[in-house]
Amino acid sequence: MAEAMGLRERKKLQTAMRIYRVAVALFAERGFDNVSVQEIADAAEVSKMTVFNYFGTKEDLVFRPMEEHFGDTARAVRERQPGESAVAAVHRQFLELVEVRDPSIGLNPEPFARQVRQLVVETPVLMERAVLAAQKGTRELAGLLAAETGDLMGATVAAATLSAARNALIEEHHHRIAEGESPDRVAADAPERAGLAFGLVANGLKDYAVKA
Repeated sequence: MAEAMGLRERKKLQTAMRIYRVAVALFAERGFDNVSVQEIADAAEVSKMTVFNYFGTKEDLVFRPMEEHFGDTARAVRERQPGESAVAAVHRQFLELVEVRDPSIGLNPEPFARQVRQLVVETPVLMERAVLAAQKGTRELAGLLAAETGDLMGATVAAATLSAARNALIEEHHHRIAEGESPDRVAADAPERAGLAFGLVANGLKDYAVKA
């Protein structure tokens, strides 16, 4: 039974990934607004209902696989070790993602990952959702820090600053790769650039939210 369940889960994952890739390819070719869910279903050889079973909305066809990463900064702070500051935790997590060339920070060498980002940037409704999701992640981080420190204003400033530093690094990765640099070359510089970015934050937040 365990083996059968494992096989079913793998098949479900394969189906979801096929739908996702077909949808992104069609959106990139014809524009997000010009492709219907029925057309995606037909191209992926599934029913329209199946598409909605895996992806609740048309926008989810782009965002669902990446949505969890909008909470990465809050997750880093929530799971930090005793004695570790919020800045140090976010910095450490970022370097760990660099090490594995995680696409969520713009380092995946596969062209498909860059195609997804370009689609978001060029589609107003998707860009709006990306901004709102990022803001939600920052609010989650602020709430976490406020609960620990009892200082909502300070927590809001800290969350916004940490998010801004991380986002600036990610944007730099995307920009450099779009200009022709290899992901490996960008990753080689990433620790130094991250040290600079989070160092700027740490100068103002050095002793903020050190976990007891």
